[in-house]
Amino acid sequence: MPIDILMPALSPTMEEGTLAKWHVKLGDTVKSGDVIAEIETDKATMEVEAVDEGTVQELLVPEGAEGVKVNAPIARLSGDGETAAPAPAAKPASAPAAPPPSASPPPPPHAVATGEERGTRIFASPLARRIAQQKGLDLATLKGSGPHGRIVKIDVEGAQPGQARPAQGGAPAAAPATQPAAGQAPAAAPRQVLSLEQQGIAPGSYELIPLDGMRKTVARRMTESFRDVPHFPLNMDLEIDALLAARAKINAMLEKSGGKVSVNDMVIKAAAIALMQVPEANASYTPEGIAMHRHADVAMAVAVPHGLITPIIRAAETKGLAAIAAEAKDLAERARTRKLMPEEYLGGTFSVSNLGMFGIKSFASIINEPQGAILSVGVGEKRAVVRGDQLAIATVMSVTLTCDHRVVDGATGARWLAAFKPLIEDPITMIV
Repeated sequence: MPIDILMPALSPTMEEGTLAKWHVKLGDTVKSGDVIAEIETDKATMEVEAVDEGTVQELLVPEGAEGVKVNAPIARLSGDGETAAPAPAAKPASAPAAPPPSASPPPPPHAVATGEERGTRIFASPLARRIAQQKGLDLATLKGSGPHGRIVKIDVEGAQPGQARPAQGGAPAAAPATQPAAGQAPAAAPRQVLSLEQQGIAPGSYELIPLDGMRKTVARRMTESFRDVPHFPLNMDLEIDALLAARAKINAMLEKSGGKVSVNDMVIKAAAIALMQVPEANASYTPEGIAMHRHADVAMAVAVPHGLITPIIRAAETKGLAAIAAEAKDLAERARTRKLMPEEYLGGTFSVSNLGMFGIKSFASIINEPQGAILSVGVGEKRAVVRGDQLAIATVMSVTLTCDHRVVDGATGARWLAAFKPLIEDPITMIV
């Protein structure tokens, strides 16, 4: 009996993706664990592995096809005793192929590590699924510690067959969508966007660059956040001469090992400690209540082609500066090559965005939901400061904390900045 391979859900929020590359062709024999394709989401390019065995009978979606919906058939394997069918006629790359009319309504079993199981949705990373298969674990008995309950490596390493492993933490699952209450006014219709020609821009006077998945997602999420989250900024100037001196000493100690700590690494560490000192700022708004996070999972904004991504330093309050620096460098490099796994950029509790390297003095970022706040970091520059009745020169860095007023009010945000300031201005307090 033929087995359909379906478009995998590579993250809890994924609805569609681009089939970037096939690693198999018609007639190839596939076994469990083989990498059969590469899928591009809005944030990363990920490999898809087979979990069933068979011969490639059809490739239903061509390479480069965009907007392929999750759970749409993308290929078909022949079962035992069957032979591969001739290659189907070429299909346009702009849309995925529809399943044949003869296909039965219930979808056939998955042939890829999608995190989807028959009857229930189980999100698991390919590595976790492979380990679980090797150990004979039933993923349905495990609770994931990754974002939105995704099962990751740590959840399967210590589990035994028939023994459920409790979740290790992670972001709360998104609340299910609800219907408007009786008598409630329907949501406003989306604002109509006029074409450039309608706004007086002459045709042919510009080059139009199509939106890719990342840019579409960034545009949608930032619009929703700026529109729907009641936010406000809090500004503070910090003197960082002591921090720069401490950084120079730390890097001299790390020189032999090849490590190097940046100002941003020290900001992440200080932010994490301040979140532990003011836990009300390490929180998320949900319709059911305020989620108080147990760890400071600090996301750092990384610019990538056509957008940005926010890989996460998890439990940053527990890590030393050298560990944070090494992890941040690795995450940033893999973010730029779209090699991050969803659990590496989903589920942060707080964000840091630094534009100081571009000479930006100060700015206010848009909140990255469901986080309750984001810190914007400007350039460190020599400025005149007043000490007592005397003028002096100091290296000053301006920061702006943008807060979700539903969870982090003005007093809470101010207390967080008051805790953050001495950690930056006297960095030895980060280690005592």
